[in-house]
Amino acid sequence: MIDLGQHAAFILWAYLGVAIAVAALIAWTLFDAHQVSRKLAALEARKPRRSA
Repeated sequence: MIDLGQHAAFILWAYLGVAIAVAALIAWTLFDAHQVSRKLAALEARKPRRSA
């Protein structure tokens, strides 16, 4: 493994913090996309159909 020296704990905690932040952003994006899909489906179900 790479020798991180005396700052190893700081570096590892920084990487862990970034990983948690990225995971939270991914989860938030997926959750929001699901909500938007449901709202869009509800709006499409409400709109009147056009006859050709």
